[in-house]
Amino acid sequence: MKKDAKIYIAGHRGLVGSAIQKTLEAQGYSKLLTRTHAELDLTDSSAVASFFASEKPEYVFLAAAKVGGIVANNTYRADFIYENLMIQNNVIHQSYVHGVTKLLFLGSTCIYPKEAPQPMPEDALLTGPLEYTNEPYAIAKIAGIKMCESYNLQYGTNFLSVMPTNLYGYNDNFDLEKSHVLPALIRKMHLAKLLSEGDHEAIKANLGVASEAEVNTVLERFGVSDSSVEIWGTGRPRREFLWSQDMADACVFLMQHRDFSDVTSSDSEEVRNTHINIGTGVDISIEELALQIKKTVGFKGDLVFNAEKPDGTFKKLTDVSKLNALGWKHTVSLDEGIEKLYHWYLQNNSL
Repeated sequence: MKKDAKIYIAGHRGLVGSAIQKTLEAQGYSKLLTRTHAELDLTDSSAVASFFASEKPEYVFLAAAKVGGIVANNTYRADFIYENLMIQNNVIHQSYVHGVTKLLFLGSTCIYPKEAPQPMPEDALLTGPLEYTNEPYAIAKIAGIKMCESYNLQYGTNFLSVMPTNLYGYNDNFDLEKSHVLPALIRKMHLAKLLSEGDHEAIKANLGVASEAEVNTVLERFGVSDSSVEIWGTGRPRREFLWSQDMADACVFLMQHRDFSDVTSSDSEEVRNTHINIGTGVDISIEELALQIKKTVGFKGDLVFNAEKPDGTFKKLTDVSKLNALGWKHTVSLDEGIEKLYHWYLQNNSL
């Protein structure tokens, strides 16, 4: 990509898109195209077509998506499959129609079967049933992979698909109901710490409420007290976490240096599983993660694991051998990343 190429980042305000934008800006790319949801609804086919016709981006990072944790995925199943399919269909198709040089589609490792081999290789796709709680989201992302592959094969486009593992980083979602496990634990333990210190004004500011009664209602709902924090599940499931700026660096590297031809084999008549896992290849139990966050935040209370709540898939570790062979490896450790994220949270959210 030339430094003056027109690059569209779909979803630039989210965790993934903002990290990609930051990386591109740091590398000197000067013509970045961004639109907020209010400016461009990516589920609106005609609006997306008009945007591509007028702006004519040369490269596209498709990071826009409806995302959330176990509760959100399981509760808003229709929203997750509909909105993600619409976003993908519109952006990928218009990228083809308007001759985009290269597109990079971002999915998630939840595309793999619930009982996939560990670590999960790209070839595990569509070999078994999905985890039920996030099945609609996963199916949408699988459709995105197949759409990129199919357009490449039929129309000769150069669309890549990457499947990042669990991400965390700057601009993360800390919503107590809809966020992923790592930022949710940071916020819950921070609130518990404030409560143990008797800093009720900081808690009100953090929660955006005015009364003690409202504070008590919210904290009780999410299992936060001055002496303990409730965590869903047994704590035994293992997860892999990747710092968002590492993920962005991998995406930009692939966009700059790799093509669809680099992930296809000339030895096979069938082209499948051309997507690329992005991760660390290292996992940690939820209990170990919670203990690390507890130490970083400085909360002195207990961790209470609610085994009546769902654990989700027991283990989700990516096989990153394809990515490593293509020339990229992560640099930020989990301990370092948690420290960075907590400091960012303190600076950018009501205490």
